[in-house]
Amino acid sequence: MKSNALKKNSLHIKSGDTVYIISGKEKGKTGKVLRIDRAKNKAVVEKLNIAKKHSKPTQKSPSGGINEIEMGIDVSNMLLYCNKCAKPSRAGNKVLENGEKIRYCKRCEEEF
Repeated sequence: MKSNALKKNSLHIKSGDTVYIISGKEKGKTGKVLRIDRAKNKAVVEKLNIAKKHSKPTQKSPSGGINEIEMGIDVSNMLLYCNKCAKPSRAGNKVLENGEKIRYCKRCEEEF
């Protein structure tokens, strides 16, 4: 029997990371991750993948109009961006002597 519970996927990015987009209409751009939707495997990146949303006038916003909002981008289309080497890089994981887990740049060994 199938479980209806949502499976939490482990992702290589976190909120607040700087990412580089490797495919899609925003290819080649960098931005900061604002939030992540684990169920859909999407991340909202600051000032990227902008869509226009039309809203009717309501009591809260009497003017209504057209709003621009940031839509999610699939995390498979992103790489972490290393500020030290100024290039996109894959992330590696390692455990320090004190038991702390860290992510590091596979190009320059710098900690993210």
